[in-house]
Amino acid sequence: MQSLTFNFLKLLIRLQFPNVQEITSKELAQLLLDSAKLRPLVLDARSQTEYAVSHIETAVQLDALTPDLVALSTVSKDRRIVVYCAVGYRSAKLAQQLDEAGIKYIYNLSGGIFQWANEGRLIFRDEHPTQVVHPYNAIWGKLLKANYHAQKQ
Repeated sequence: MQSLTFNFLKLLIRLQFPNVQEITSKELAQLLLDSAKLRPLVLDARSQTEYAVSHIETAVQLDALTPDLVALSTVSKDRRIVVYCAVGYRSAKLAQQLDEAGIKYIYNLSGGIFQWANEGRLIFRDEHPTQVVHPYNAIWGKLLKANYHAQKQ
């Protein structure tokens, strides 16, 4: 049931943000293994509280509600940028804003950090591997496997 709900949610996000390009967790994992020159800039569009619990290793937190686009002005126009959040909605919205601001190579991580963690991929807290993710709230947290919950349900 969880995967069916998750797939439906991802479809709804794609329909709401049809111009936002997506990247899968498998594709991102491969890009992060590449040399530093080819690595994308990874932006975490969750709250500072969520980010503090865990994040993808090289991710930089950028508030999706009030993004500081000036901070991105020094990023090469040819560098790929991957944005993620818990499940993909906030990051898709931010990716759309970045696209409208003229950033060329912007991608939304399909399924967000929940899918990343559910697949057993590495997540970090303060440069150290961890096993937990902030569940966002009780409803959305149901899409995250229970063993990855930072807070018990």
